[in-house]
Amino acid sequence: QVQLVESGGGLVQAGGSLRLSCAASGRTFSNYAMGWFRQAPGKERELLAAINRRGTSTYYADSVKGRFTISRDNAKNTVYLQMNSLKPEDTAVYYCAAAPTYYSRSRYMSDVDYWGQGTQVTVSS
Repeated sequence: QVQLVESGGGLVQAGGSLRLSCAASGRTFSNYAMGWFRQAPGKERELLAAINRRGTSTYYADSVKGRFTISRDNAKNTVYLQMNSLKPEDTAVYYCAAAPTYYSRSRYMSDVDYWGQGTQVTVSS
């Protein structure tokens, strides 16, 4: 089992920044690829960013490329999402996730085993 706990969400004005953190406990953190997803009301959960086990490869959805940065610290069992130039359409619940594979079946983070509880991000215009 891996327990994931997100923090860092909140209310921010458009153009502002937030840094989300996801602390992992349980099984060896470095055995998992990590990702950040979000889900807005009435929309499907979407993958925003992913990072491989060693932190040497990253993926970004087009909607956040150039604005968001994913990183991980395996010594601290933590993955981060730095979010800059936030827009009202970034408003959603943000989830971190752990998967045994970074890329499989032609998709990143296709086999998520563990999810965090989510943290709300609200961007005001």
